[in-house]
Amino acid sequence: MFRLLYSLLFYLAMPLVWLRLLWRARQQPAYLEHLGERHGFYGRRPARPLIWLHAVSVGETRAAEPLIEALLREYPEHGLLLTHMTPTGRVAGSDLLARHPERMVQTYLPYDLPAACGRFLDHFQPRVGLLMETELWPNLIEAARRRHLPLALINARLSPRSLRGYARLTKLIGPAVASLDAIGAQTTADGERLQQLGALAVTVCGNLKFDVAPAPDKLRLGARWRQTLGARPVWLAASTREGEEALILDAFAAICVPELLLVLVPRHPQRFAEVAELIAERGLAVGRRSEGSVPARQTQVWLGDSMGEMAAYYALADLALIGGTLLPFGGQNLIEAAACGCPVLLGPHRFNFAQASADAIACGAAREVLDAAHAAAVVRDLFEQPKHLLAMRNGALHFAQAHRGATARTLALIQPLMAPRAACLHVPGQLR
Repeated sequence: MFRLLYSLLFYLAMPLVWLRLLWRARQQPAYLEHLGERHGFYGRRPARPLIWLHAVSVGETRAAEPLIEALLREYPEHGLLLTHMTPTGRVAGSDLLARHPERMVQTYLPYDLPAACGRFLDHFQPRVGLLMETELWPNLIEAARRRHLPLALINARLSPRSLRGYARLTKLIGPAVASLDAIGAQTTADGERLQQLGALAVTVCGNLKFDVAPAPDKLRLGARWRQTLGARPVWLAASTREGEEALILDAFAAICVPELLLVLVPRHPQRFAEVAELIAERGLAVGRRSEGSVPARQTQVWLGDSMGEMAAYYALADLALIGGTLLPFGGQNLIEAAACGCPVLLGPHRFNFAQASADAIACGAAREVLDAAHAAAVVRDLFEQPKHLLAMRNGALHFAQAHRGATARTLALIQPLMAPRAACLHVPGQLR
C-alpha cells in the first residue's frame, strides 16, 4: 500500500521532474539527451550476460572504478552494464567505457516508476545488480525481487541525518532494504544504521574510494604545474559548493602569505562562470584552467574550470580545503587528496565522510577548522611552519595506504550472488 501511494505521487510529480530537467539543461544541455532511457526504453541488448552496477554520479562512478576492473577480470564471460542518473556521471563513466568498449554498456537508470523499472530489467536481464552507496529505490528493488534478481547495496553509507529522514518512511523503505540480498557497508556505524532501517545481511567492507589510484597522467600534469610555479605556496579549495566560494575568497584576501596562490575548483561545472564573476567582483587577479596556461606570477586565484583533473590539482597543492564542509552539504571526498599526499582542512560539516574524516584527523592527515576565517588562520600558520605541513603530508599518505582493501572484500561479498540463483537467498545475521 505504501509503495503504491509512493508510485502514485511519483507519477503525479513527473511534470515537475521534467521542468527540473529543462531547468538544469539551461546550463547543462546534456540533461535533455537520452530521454527515452529515463523511462526504460533502450536500444539493442548486448549478447553476453551482464553484471549491472549503478553509480548515480561522478563520485560514485570514480569510486566504483577498481571494483569494475576487478569484476571484468574475475568474470571474463560477462559484460558490465553501468548506469547513472546525471550527465556528469555518464561523462566520468565514459573513460571506463573507452577502456573496455567490447565489455561495457553505459546508460541512464530509469526513474523509479514500476513500468520503467520493469522495462529496464526485462531489457538487459542482468545476472546481478549492484547499487552504490545509498540508492534505495523501492520500485526498482521490488522489480528485482519479483524477477529473482540478486541485488546488493555496495560501498553503502548512511549518515545519522539520512537515517532520521528515512526513519519517517520506514514502512516504504524498510521492506526495500530488507529485500536486498547483501549490503557491503563502509563502516560499522553505517552498517548499524542500515540495520535500524531493516537491513538483514550486512557486512563491513570498507570504502572503495581508498582503492582508487590517482591517474598517473594527472599526477604528472600536477607535477608539471608545480615545477613551473616553483616554490610558490599553493592553497587549493577543492569541490566547493554554493555559498562557500565567497567565504573562501574573502578569507583568502586576509591571509598574509607572500605570493600565495589560491586554486579554486567548484564542484559543479555549471557554476564555473558564476564563480569567475565572484572572483572578478573582488578585484583579484584571476586565471582560468580552461585558458590552457599555468598561472602567471601576478595571478592570485586560478579557477579550476575543468573536469576530471582533481588529482592534478591535489598534486599541485601544498594544502587543500575540502569543499562542502564549510556549509552544511556534508563534505566531498577527502580520500583522493590523501592518496595524492595532499594534507587537508575540513570544516564542521562532514557527515558524508564522518568516519574517514575522523580517522584522517586522528592520524594527522587533516585538521578541523571552524569556518573560513579559521581556515585562513590555519593556512597562514602551516605555511609559516613547513615541518608541520610535511608531517601532515606524510600522515595523508599513511592514512590512504592503511585503509585499502575494500575492493577485495566487496568482490567476496558479490561472489555468492553470482552463483545459481537458488543459492542467492539472503538470511538474517549479525553485522559482519
